[in-house]
Amino acid sequence: MRTLTTSRLTLRPWTPDDADFVFDMYSRWEVQRFIGLTPRVMEDRAEALERIARWSAEDDPIRGIQAVEVTATGQLVGNLLLKSIPASGEVPLQPSGDTEIGWHFHPDHWGNGYASEAASAGLTLAWTGGLERVVAVTNPENTASQAVCLRIGMRHDGQTDRYYNATCELFVAERPVG
Repeated sequence: MRTLTTSRLTLRPWTPDDADFVFDMYSRWEVQRFIGLTPRVMEDRAEALERIARWSAEDDPIRGIQAVEVTATGQLVGNLLLKSIPASGEVPLQPSGDTEIGWHFHPDHWGNGYASEAASAGLTLAWTGGLERVVAVTNPENTASQAVCLRIGMRHDGQTDRYYNATCELFVAERPVG
C-alpha cells in the first residue's frame, strides 16, 4: 500500500517500531468497545507486534491498514482501514466481494477531524485505484463513526446483517461519475 498525504496527515505502512502506540491504543476499552462481536482490549505488546505483522503482510496497492500520523510532528494518532469485508455466514467468514473503509483513533486525538481527513484520503485512493463501491459498517451505538461516514459523503443505507455476523449500520459510497 502506498503512502498518502493530506494537508495535515501522512498515512503510511505500519512498522514494528509502532508497537507501543498500537498496544496503547488497542488496550483502551473506549477504542475497543465497538470492534468485533465480543470486544476485548489488547493485553500485551506481543499482540501489537502480531497485529502489525498481519497488517504488513497485506500486499495490495489499494487495500490495507495504514498508520495515520500528524505530518508536522510524526506523532501517530490512529489507523485507516481499506480492506475486504467478510460476509456473514459460517466461520471462518468468507469475503463478501465488498471493500470496507474504517478507522480507529487514539482517544487523545479524537475531535480533531483526523478520522474524516484520513477517510477522505482513503476514498480518493479507492476511486483512483478503480474501486466502484466502498462500504462502512458501524455498531448501531457508534454515533461518532456514523458522523464521520456522513461527513465524508457516504450514504446511510439502514441496518444490515450482511457482514461480520452482526447487525450494523451500513454506509455506502459509490465512485463519483466523471
